[in-house]
Amino acid sequence: MVYISDILARQILDSRGNPTLEVDVKLSDGSLGRAAVPSGASTGEYEAYELRDNDLRLYNGKSVLKAIENINVEIFNTFSGRNPYQQRIIDRDLIDLDGTANKNKLGANAILGFSMAVARAAAESQKLPLWKYIGGMRANTLPIPMMNIINGGAHANNGLDFQECMIMPIGFTKFSDALRSGVEIFYNLKKLLSKKGFSVAVGDEGGFAPNINSLEEALSYISESVENSGYKLGEEIFISIDAAASEFYEKDIYTLKGENKTYSSDELVTFWENICNKFPIVSIEDPFDENDWDGFKELTKRIGKKVQIVGDDLFVTNKERLLKGIKNNSANAILIKLNQIGTLSETLETIELAKDSNFGVIVSHRSGETEDVFISDLSVALNAGQIKTGSLSRSDRTAKYNQLLRIEE
Repeated sequence: MVYISDILARQILDSRGNPTLEVDVKLSDGSLGRAAVPSGASTGEYEAYELRDNDLRLYNGKSVLKAIENINVEIFNTFSGRNPYQQRIIDRDLIDLDGTANKNKLGANAILGFSMAVARAAAESQKLPLWKYIGGMRANTLPIPMMNIINGGAHANNGLDFQECMIMPIGFTKFSDALRSGVEIFYNLKKLLSKKGFSVAVGDEGGFAPNINSLEEALSYISESVENSGYKLGEEIFISIDAAASEFYEKDIYTLKGENKTYSSDELVTFWENICNKFPIVSIEDPFDENDWDGFKELTKRIGKKVQIVGDDLFVTNKERLLKGIKNNSANAILIKLNQIGTLSETLETIELAKDSNFGVIVSHRSGETEDVFISDLSVALNAGQIKTGSLSRSDRTAKYNQLLRIEE
């Protein structure tokens, strides 16, 4: 019988130069599974707990040596010798070993790194690509990419309150053609912004962060770039927004500092309706605060038949929170981030619940990424249909697209 023979964690750097952890799981047949854990900047308050050392002498308090020790000692002692093909049992036992509601004893980052590495090792042992090991015969769909080409909010230093303005190349039959269209639009946007005197430096996720204040201005530049690239806006290319509204919500008021405006929840519903009437928007992520269930419900009621209303901070990949959203008709799609919940099995269960409830599913990266391409395989394995993995620059983002090109081939 093949069993887990060794487990080793190490500290590496993420795409922002902050420490994160990487885990190697070795099996008795010589197979190796390696996984690295990403980290978010704009994090929801209900996410599983990311364990950091908070020792200011090391990486400004961001080192993850405690989490690494938890893997190398406690997780090693518990799981060495175990069957690597029993992913759900291993993940359940990891949760029991931690014993807390949000994984703050071992750390969700420690738990997730091990959980992902076990899956990789098992796939390697079976001589299967990861997407096929997880998805089996059902895995047959490449995702439509959500490409973040203008950054704002917590991901940029400009005056744009909204976190991401994205393009979605929906009108293509091949992933590689959709990807090419995104690259061409990205470079035409670069030309346009440069011509208008804006900086074309890129943000955390590889998109541009021009010093603009208004969402309409950002979307008009994107629209012009699509046309300049020879594509039809509203036919081949559509627009998607991540508002990350929790970042500008306080005391029942949404404050758009860049636009010098304030909105109540009801007024923000109208704001979104108006924006969707002006531009071919097919998806809005976190249009309201993570506790504003009624705002999500009202917007879903008004425009949910033609626009995807996505819960990220609202659901944090958590089955219980998703269930509340389903019962409440708050949103009609969920963003999936492995490190929000902490194990592969819990992630799969949340995706299954979403699909069974006719919710859209988007597998997503984090702003602090690594070169690990696990989410590319996951999006194909589960036929998610959509992936959000940043812009068309920075190798931590393009690595995910390149993996999807390999899978398509």
